[in-house]
Amino acid sequence: MKEAYFSGGCFWCVTPIYKVFGVDQVICGYAGGEEENPTYEQVKHQETGHRETIKLVYDTTRVSYSKLLEIYFANVDPFDAEGQFIDKGFSYTLAIFYTSEEERQLAAEKIAQIEAESGRKVQVALLPYRNFYKAEEYHQDYYLKNPEAFAEELRTSGRSKTM
Repeated sequence: MKEAYFSGGCFWCVTPIYKVFGVDQVICGYAGGEEENPTYEQVKHQETGHRETIKLVYDTTRVSYSKLLEIYFANVDPFDAEGQFIDKGFSYTLAIFYTSEEERQLAAEKIAQIEAESGRKVQVALLPYRNFYKAEEYHQDYYLKNPEAFAEELRTSGRSKTM
């Protein structure tokens, strides 16, 4: 089993995307900031330097890191430097936190490919992994616990057009 870390805007919205064959766990949390054990309110109000991030625990014999990158880029707007959809601010900006040189290289190649094909600058930070703090329990599997509210979040955010 390996772990991968992606910031794709609102973590509620990207969690169900990774419930694919080979992904064992999708955990909502916060990564990249200085504050230890930040709260949702602190991160949401841009007080800690963290981004909303998902931690994927996956079986490399069933799904590759390259496939996880494909899923990631298919479900975000890689050209938005301000956040994702209606969620704006640093905590909603895009980042890939790599844990190895191989992950860094694969992500950099995917970014270069998108830029070459689109002629536009990809706004995804490619950063070495340094921390991850699990979000409060009510954020975990939000889409299952609150299906109506989740559906409304997708609709009003504009994300449902990408899913």
